[in-house]
Amino acid sequence: MRTILVVGAGRIGRMAGHFLSTCGDYRVRVIDPSEAALSWFAAHRPEIERVHGDVTDAKALEAALSGAWAVLSCAPFHCNPGIAQQAKSAGVHYLDLTEDVAVTKQVMALAEGASTAFIPQCGLAPGFIAIAGRHLARGMDRIRELRMRVGALPRHPANMLGYNLTWSTAGLINEYLHPCEAIDGGEFTAVAALEGLERLVVDGVEFEAFNTSGGLGTLAESLKGRADRVNYKTIRFPGHRDLVWFLLHEMGFAKDPEGMGALWEREVPTTDDDQVVVFVSASGLVEGRLVERTYARCILHREFDGLPWTAIQITTAAGICAVVDLLATGKLPTQGFVRMEDVEYTDFIANRFGKHYA
Repeated sequence: MRTILVVGAGRIGRMAGHFLSTCGDYRVRVIDPSEAALSWFAAHRPEIERVHGDVTDAKALEAALSGAWAVLSCAPFHCNPGIAQQAKSAGVHYLDLTEDVAVTKQVMALAEGASTAFIPQCGLAPGFIAIAGRHLARGMDRIRELRMRVGALPRHPANMLGYNLTWSTAGLINEYLHPCEAIDGGEFTAVAALEGLERLVVDGVEFEAFNTSGGLGTLAESLKGRADRVNYKTIRFPGHRDLVWFLLHEMGFAKDPEGMGALWEREVPTTDDDQVVVFVSASGLVEGRLVERTYARCILHREFDGLPWTAIQITTAAGICAVVDLLATGKLPTQGFVRMEDVEYTDFIANRFGKHYA
């Protein structure tokens, strides 16, 4: 039985640990510096080995990696280069959920010459969104436009932001600040976050969408030369973008992202009553005809094994756990850098974890 080290005992780490420990094929170990976070596993999944340690401590991480087959980083994005370096030294497969472009480039560099697989950006967006986008565009002689839209949202918004905290606040603000990779006019480019505002309707509900960083993963680079337009935007309820712009660029929080994070942590409530909205559209030429293919889903929170889980926990953990399964069953390369768009959609959706997107 393969041992999987899960780094981080937060909301996503819990879901990943639950998925992997209950499927019967993996032995799970989790490391976190917080005894309070680890106590959740003691109460609900006592068979999971718990390690109290800080992954920024090289010796603690080295010990936790001992005997592991793969490491899944559910830690803050800035921790990932160090975890990836240790994984390479230990000969352990590495997977993460990062949306940060610079961190992914560091992981890509570490993958050179590695004896194991390095698979960053395995969650929802980046992650599944690239798998679905590449699938819809397959067989097109020329991709006219590939639009990818994702939102992690409350089901019943009750504030002006139309938003509740559902995942990493630091990661959220990071997406709102940094340049966004895209293809426009056939050329690889960077566009500004919070720009490109548009309206869209999914399942009869009106939303807005705008540019945010990192969600595209490596897909734009992979499709360079084959597509006219490729872009990723975050979905929110109408009005959210203008309020975020006001806070960042008129109230000065763009210069103090940690301050904005502290403000949101204090004043914006969390919710377990959430939804993940996914919309992907590919249009292009097939045998001389213009065709369009779409994928649209609204995934809700639900219970597994008597425990409540949020939609963002389910979708994010399902992504990385499905990729682990595909790696273990020989459906992905076992050495070097692996892109999400290299994952076959049909394999992913047929997987016991990936099926949550079906």
